[in-house]
Amino acid sequence: MHTKFLYLVLSCVVLTACKDQLAPVSPDAIQPVVVTEQTVFDTDDPAIWVNKKDATKSLIIGTDKEKGGGLYAFDLQGKIVSKYVDMARPNNVDIAYDFPYQNQFIDVAVVTERKANKIRIFKLPELTPIDDGGLTVFEGEKTEGFNEPMGIALYEKTAAESKVFYAIVGRKNGPSTDYLWQYAYATNEQGKIELQLARKFGTYSGKKEIEAIAVDKELGYIYYSDETAGVRKYYADPEKGNDELAFFAQKEAKRDHEGIAIYKKEATTGYIIVSNQQDNSILIYPREGETANPHKHQLLATIPVAAIECDGLEATSLVLDPQFPQGMLVMMSNGKVFQYYDWMRIQEKIDQAKK
Repeated sequence: MHTKFLYLVLSCVVLTACKDQLAPVSPDAIQPVVVTEQTVFDTDDPAIWVNKKDATKSLIIGTDKEKGGGLYAFDLQGKIVSKYVDMARPNNVDIAYDFPYQNQFIDVAVVTERKANKIRIFKLPELTPIDDGGLTVFEGEKTEGFNEPMGIALYEKTAAESKVFYAIVGRKNGPSTDYLWQYAYATNEQGKIELQLARKFGTYSGKKEIEAIAVDKELGYIYYSDETAGVRKYYADPEKGNDELAFFAQKEAKRDHEGIAIYKKEATTGYIIVSNQQDNSILIYPREGETANPHKHQLLATIPVAAIECDGLEATSLVLDPQFPQGMLVMMSNGKVFQYYDWMRIQEKIDQAKK
């Protein structure tokens, strides 16, 4: 009760300060179970790190996106347990497991550091940097914003009994094609991590920017938000080509399509979740598409939430804590916080919308 009360007070302060600039929270909005402690500047994007030895000790890894901001680790009660700060505007984050590094397998968080034109790699759960200060992306781009990384999603492909680890990176601005660059990242013989460009792909409407990226690792698809235009879908495996498979959610958002997450129910079923930023709601689409067309994703439900102007979100169906019996949805919210939602409440709304 204390956490919810603190959040409601904080929401009132934010909305009063901004007056009519932000959409009000709907009276029937789903409320979070947990609201994190505040960061210093402006939260942006979360990722969920699952502790395979003890799920109750899993962490939410989130960015604080200003110059001097950094990467934060929160426990499942919303407390800050560690952080790495003084970065050059960190933006988005994603997580990979069992990455081979110096004769061991480790879990890593990979973060875009926008004003440094780099991605950063941190060992989990310690948030220890292992990248010698970062790895440069979008090399050779001279146009303003073309070399400033924002969105990131990770993908692993099994090949010849080993894994290739990929980072798909978006940016502040870019051309109408080849907006995203996909890199393989690996540890070289000297024990240092290096990048190799695998491909350039992805259509851009030119309307705003491309930041939110998500990968359905099991089904092998990339989704990204072409803000104010819609959500685009591609193969995650570079060898399967660069054809656009779907362009959906074109009419459902109030303005910006922002964060994207995948909630997995069974091997091939579940939901694609998109934050409808200026509406303070989430858009729900079927992960599996339709029987006759797996790339046709029609809106299932629009669900109001208490998160204010959400940028980034992440979801899991794993039960990490008794507070979240069907998994959780983590959302960024104005007020320098992240919110944790009980997926069971969201599923109830989806089921109601289907009737």
